[in-house]
Order: sequence, then structure tokens, then C-alpha cells
Amino acid sequence: MRIDASSQCQPATFPGSISYRRPIFFYNSSMKLSDLATHLGATLQGDPDAEVTSAAGLEEARPGQLAFVANPKYTPLARTTHATAVLVEPSFGQIAAATLRIANPYLAFARALELLYQAPTYAPGVHPTAVIAPTAQIGAHAHIGPYVVIGDHAVIGDHATLLPHAVVYPRAEIGSHFFAHAHAVVRERCRLGDHVTLQNGAIVGADGFGFAHYDSPADALTKDTVILSDARTGSPASLLAGVESAESKDPCISPLPLPDAPAWHKIPQTGITVLDDHVEIQANSTVDRASIGETRIHTGAKIDNLVMVGHGSSVGANTLLCSQVGLSGSTHVGKNVILAGQVGVAGHLTIGDGAIATAQTGIPSDVAAGATVSGYPAIDNRNWLRSVALFHRLPEIIRELRQKTKE
Repeated sequence: MRIDASSQCQPATFPGSISYRRPIFFYNSSMKLSDLATHLGATLQGDPDAEVTSAAGLEEARPGQLAFVANPKYTPLARTTHATAVLVEPSFGQIAAATLRIANPYLAFARALELLYQAPTYAPGVHPTAVIAPTAQIGAHAHIGPYVVIGDHAVIGDHATLLPHAVVYPRAEIGSHFFAHAHAVVRERCRLGDHVTLQNGAIVGADGFGFAHYDSPADALTKDTVILSDARTGSPASLLAGVESAESKDPCISPLPLPDAPAWHKIPQTGITVLDDHVEIQANSTVDRASIGETRIHTGAKIDNLVMVGHGSSVGANTLLCSQVGLSGSTHVGKNVILAGQVGVAGHLTIGDGAIATAQTGIPSDVAAGATVSGYPAIDNRNWLRSVALFHRLPEIIRELRQKTKE
């Protein structure tokens, strides 16, 4: 289905088949443990007719709820939980609650949530307040919510959902099953694959942070043929005088930087951002466009809230960037990497496949594939743990050294 909207985008311009309908919400449904075990492929130990309607943590769970244990340190809580059933590993000991035994309880818990809770569904249609350019192309079964803006020559595939105030800039290309939550933005010419999800406030393709410094007034005079078209060749001082004269005649002409007021010249960000299939970017994260070339997020990568991916960077397939991670420009992160919360990465370096950086690690240089690093500057995690343990003993060690010196 192609939407050929008029410039005003009034409801009358759209076929009746795509009239806007409000989203539909589904609440928790009840499920017998026997049915749940069948769906999950788990072994049930307990009453097959007992029912669960929702899920909760071990401490908060009440009768009728499902919990799980994926970390051995929570085993004591499993023994006292009021949950009707608990997802556990096959070797887990006996507890009062029914158990659903499966090799990966955490994944099974995620699948159980999908069965017990259904996210709101959005019927195909275009809200009358949406603004869609006449040249935009939108696939079949799209839901276009209130105040959505879609620019000229933008292309969006089938089964797209754009919630209020989402914006797609001109000439962006987006695949099928695109889901943009409120206030998500896709900038001009960026390319997104299939099944891409943007959470609230995610920005794809904003300008990268690129500025060149004016080292001297002469550096700033690259536009003298425009601003000083009548000025004769002369020293920087005479050219600056010409600029001041031009500025006095035309208030639209900005003064060039003076020696005591250095400035920064913006580098045009002419590249794009590319998101491959099954990428999810969560709330208020940014993936900047490249100055030249592209910034690329590969298939299956997941980016948490408040993450910054600098221009010209690449993130490998199935990599996780946790909250507040920052990648400086031209950082290349391999596949299956995990960067935990608040990891900072200097630019122009490579992080190998399968590497892990623990929370608040600062990475100033390349990280080998498969390495686990911690601290700043990043070092091997085991060495860092030993160093931290030693750090806490420093006062004691100093006292011992002083005592030995006295002896």
C-alpha cells in the first residue's frame, strides 16, 4: 500500500481502509502450569492445574505469580517465595513452590512474559494530524500516530508503527516492521533494516561532533572570496578590517574570529547512519552520522538508554552497549561484545569480538578479542580485582613497611 498524501494531509485524502483507530491493550491472561511447561519445553514438578497470571521477583511474588532463579545467590529466596511456580535449572533442589526446570531459566522467563503479557497492538491507519510528504512511500498495514512527520522521498516498509511525534527526515530508507516510539527521530538519508525498534527519544543520524579549530585569524579567512569579494589581497589584519566593514554594511554577515577569541569551524557531516536488521536503540540514545562514509550498527546489536555512538563508528552483530556507554568517533566494536554501564571508549581504536568491559571501564587503546577488562586505564579484569584488593590494604602495608624499617 502506497500512501500518496496531499500537502495538508487531511483525513479526506486517505482511503477509508487506512482510517485511524486507537491502539488496543491486552491485559494478563491466566495459564495452567501444564500448558506453560509445554510452551516453554520445561519439566514441571508440581500441580499441573495450578494457574499463573503474571510474573514477579522472588521476594515480591504472591500466589498466582511466576518467578525465576538464574543466579545461585538467590537460592535462599526461592525456598521462601510465595510464588506459585519458579523457573529453575534442572539440577536445582526441591522447594515448596512448583518448579519448571529448564536449561536457561532467564530466557524461559522472558518467553513466559510474552505469553502472560501482550503488548498493545496498533491497528493500521493514519492519524489526521500526521504530516506526510506527497513523495513519501509507506508500506502496507502501517500505523501512523498523531503528529508524526515523514519527509520527502522517505521510504518505509510494511507493518510499520510510528507513535506520536516520531519524525522521519527526507530520503530516509526504512525496512519492514519498523517500530518508532514517541519522539524517535531518523535523520535524512539514513538506512534502517527490517525489525528495527527505536525507543522514546532515540536519535538516528544526528550530526557527528566534528569541529576544526581556528589556530589564527588567517585560518578563518577561507570564505574571503564570498565575504570579501571586493577586498584586495593583503595581510590578515587588512582582511579582518574588510570583514568589519562588510559587517557594518550588512548585519547578516557574521564577524570572523579574532585572535583573542578563537573559534571552532563545523565540519560538515555528509555521511549517514545505517542500522541493520533486528537492531534496538533504547530511550534517549544517539547514533551519530559520519562526517564521510557511514556509522553502522550491525544485525542484532542492542543499545541501552543514554548511550552515545560517535560518528564513523561501527558496532558488531549481537553486541550489547549498556546504559551511558560512550563511543568516541571511529571506534570499531566487534561482534558479541558487552560494554557494561558507563564504559567510555576513546576514538580510533578496535575492540575485538567477544570482549567484555565491566562497568565504568575506561578504554584508551585496543582490546583483544575475548578479553575481559576493567578499570582505567583498562587492564585484565583479574589483575584489576587483585589491584583493588591490594588498594584497600595499602594503609596496613605501609604500617608494616614502616615497622620493618624501624627494626
